[in-house]
Amino acid sequence: PKVQVSLPTFIPKPIKRKQLYSLYGQITPLSTSTKENVLSLNQPNTSARELLDKPEPVATIQTGYGELRSVSCLNEDKIWTSGLTNDIKCFNIKGVLLQTVKPTLGMFPSDIAIDSDGNLLYTLWEKGTVSIVKNGQTEMLVRLHGWTPSQLCVTSTGDILVTMFSVDYTQSKVVRYSGSTEKQSIQYDRDGKPLYSGNARIKYITENRNQNICVADLAAGAVVVVNHDGKLKWRYTGHPSVTKNKLFQPRGITTDSQRHILTLDFYNKYIHILDQDGQFLRFIDNCDLQDPFGLCVDNNDNLFVCEFTKGNVKKIKYLR
Repeated sequence: PKVQVSLPTFIPKPIKRKQLYSLYGQITPLSTSTKENVLSLNQPNTSARELLDKPEPVATIQTGYGELRSVSCLNEDKIWTSGLTNDIKCFNIKGVLLQTVKPTLGMFPSDIAIDSDGNLLYTLWEKGTVSIVKNGQTEMLVRLHGWTPSQLCVTSTGDILVTMFSVDYTQSKVVRYSGSTEKQSIQYDRDGKPLYSGNARIKYITENRNQNICVADLAAGAVVVVNHDGKLKWRYTGHPSVTKNKLFQPRGITTDSQRHILTLDFYNKYIHILDQDGQFLRFIDNCDLQDPFGLCVDNNDNLFVCEFTKGNVKKIKYLR
């Protein structure tokens, strides 16, 4: 007999794509996020704290300076201080002198700061340098040409922010350094106008917990705040209750765990406390401050204030 063989054939059906996709699962898109690498330069106190109705002085440290300009907190018990002499002194809270650092003979530091490892940093106008003291040894980090360093601070990520002015006294800017390497220069707003007054007047600087950069521009009579990228956030030009009589000319500036900004009003002898958005909260005006100049806050939100002519540092409790 004759055998017939019929080959199999494939009859396709319509493909239901959605059902097919569900069998394979899905791939989520690539996503990136940034996370702040915050060091314990000033250990953040995350609990909410309220301002005291009446701040109170709790200690006075006599430094022996005739003209005391800067104070920087090493910890709750020790502070570094500098004035218009060529020595930088470390005291404990009882006023005992613990250590002295002498910059180049005959030169006084423009400002001082402490990094997260407890190392001392300072700027010298005459030499145009930023230096660090590690284990008793001084190392120059930055030498400027055409610019003069003024005030400085250390950020939560370990960078150094330095205010500086041009040698012809016409420009000012903030420069960020990682060690000796320049990373960022902040000088103009989005319209190309200078953010800071162009002169050699004092411009103390600090970083807030939100990484905003806060500068007390004495000559401009303003606190100028930019974000981490150098974009202008706001300016504070004083409170009308005092500026109607005397100009607001801020000296020192610092921040605390609540992101408050504290700045010194030299002529009115007030400390202005602002929130992180530049809104005035209150004065500290009851602590009998004599010619207040520089200031800092320790890890427990205790405030330390320099008295310029008396050479004292007052420790003030202002938060509950």
